[in-house]
Amino acid sequence: MKHKCIVSDPEKCTGCRICELVCSGVKEGGFSPLASRIRTVRIEPLINTSIACRLCEDPKCVKSCPRKALGVDENTGVIIVDEDRCDGCCWCIEACEFGAIFLHSEKKKAFVCDLCGMDPKCVELCPKDALSLMTPEEIGQKMRKRATKNFWQSKLEHSKK
Repeated sequence: MKHKCIVSDPEKCTGCRICELVCSGVKEGGFSPLASRIRTVRIEPLINTSIACRLCEDPKCVKSCPRKALGVDENTGVIIVDEDRCDGCCWCIEACEFGAIFLHSEKKKAFVCDLCGMDPKCVELCPKDALSLMTPEEIGQKMRKRATKNFWQSKLEHSKK
């Protein structure tokens, strides 16, 4: 079974960071981007994207934990953190290739997106519809369409010159 993860469309994302506020409000009861399980990244002055756990098939974060505090929910693919075992060593944070695991500033424990029980409020409340839930196959199809569109647009522009 392929799991869905939160995907950000950089062509739609404005960098407003509302997703971060929604997440921290839902999960922590306050509005603090540092308490969010999704983070907005500015890649270039005009390119923004939000990053959340990609639910890797073979998650390095889980393997890297020396205390076995991380696991994977077999039904959803969500990374689960056992706060009783987590000592805040941050090995999981270093292992994550997407920068999608964080250290809670007060609890000093790892935390990660849990998809809000498969009903992520950040996706629902994104004002630009830049966030969506997608499987790896859907992500690949979207990227192929984008690449094809860009290829033909560049050919068309080149032929006009």
